Amino acid sequence: MTPDAPDLDVQVLRTVRAIADTGSITAAAAALGYSQPAISQQLRRLEARLGVAVVERVGRGVRLTEAGRVLARHAPAVTHAFDAAAEELAQLRGLRTGVVRLVAFPSASPVLVPRLIAALAVAHPGLSLTYVEAEPPEAVEAIREDRADIALTFSYPGDRDDPHGTSARGLSVRSAGRDELLLVLPEGHGAVSDLADLAAATWIAGCPRCRGHLLELCGRAGFEPRIGFETDNAVAVEGLVAQGIGVATLPRMAVASFPVLPGVVTAPLPASEARGLHVVTARDAERVPSVRAVLDVLMEQVSALHRRVSDGAESA
Repeated sequence: MTPDAPDLDVQVLRTVRAIADTGSITAAAAALGYSQPAISQQLRRLEARLGVAVVERVGRGVRLTEAGRVLARHAPAVTHAFDAAAEELAQLRGLRTGVVRLVAFPSASPVLVPRLIAALAVAHPGLSLTYVEAEPPEAVEAIREDRADIALTFSYPGDRDDPHGTSARGLSVRSAGRDELLLVLPEGHGAVSDLADLAAATWIAGCPRCRGHLLELCGRAGFEPRIGFETDNAVAVEGLVAQGIGVATLPRMAVASFPVLPGVVTAPLPASEARGLHVVTARDAERVPSVRAVLDVLMEQVSALHRRVSDGAESA
C-alpha cells in the first residue's frame, strides 16, 4: 500500500454495502447479525481512517456520501475475491461447509430446484443452499450486485432485450441446454400445420419476456396475435385453454411441473423456437469450492431433467 492508501477491511466493505442495500444502519446491523452500536462504531473508525464522511443524516435515516457510494460500488468484487480465497484455504484444511445463494426463474422452482436441493444434500451434506425466484433480468442483476452466487436464467431466440448481452458484461454466462416450446390447445381443436392457422384465435400471454417472444413468433408467421389474457401462472394458462377461452405457448419445463389438465393438448413448436437455458455467475465464482460443487450438481440435474422430459414426450 502507498502511504496515502486508505486502511480498509472486508467487513467494513460489507457494512457499507449493507447500508446501501437496506437504507439504514439499523437494518444493515440486522442483516449482518451485529448490534446497531457496533455498526455505528465501525463507521466512526472507518471515517477516522479515511478522513471523510461515509454516511450522512437525512431526517431520521442515513444515506451514503459520495465516498460511501464509491466503497459500496467496489464492495461486491472485493468481498467475492476474499470469500473465494477464504473458502479455498478452508477447503485445503478439509472444511466442507458453505452457503450458496441460488436465484432461478419460476418454472424451474417445481421441477428442478427441489431435485437440486435433494441431490446436493446427498453429494455435499455440509453445504447449504438458499433460493429466490426471479425473472432473468433481475437474476442477472442479483449476480452483479452480489446478492446471489448462481443464477439459472433463460432467453428466447431473437430476444431484443436479452439480459445475457450488455447487462451481463463482466459476468460468466454458460449454456445449460434448451427448453422446448409447446403450443397449448383445447382438446379437439384439430391439428395445426402452421402457426398462421391460429391467426384468428385469442391468445394467452405470459411474463413480459414470454409475451415478447409470442409477438415475434406470430410476427414471423405473418400475423399479430390478438392477446386477450395475460398471466405467468402456467396452471391458469392451461385452465383457460381447457375451457376453450384461448390458445397459448408454454415451455415444456412449465408444462412438466404439474399433470396436464383435462381438456388440454400440447404440440411441439420447431426446435428453433426453444428457449435457451443459462447459468450466470461472477467471473471467478468457480474458484469458490462450494459454488463449484453446486454448479456441478446443478448441471447434472439439468441434464437429468432434459432426459426425463424427453422420455416423457416420446412416450406421450
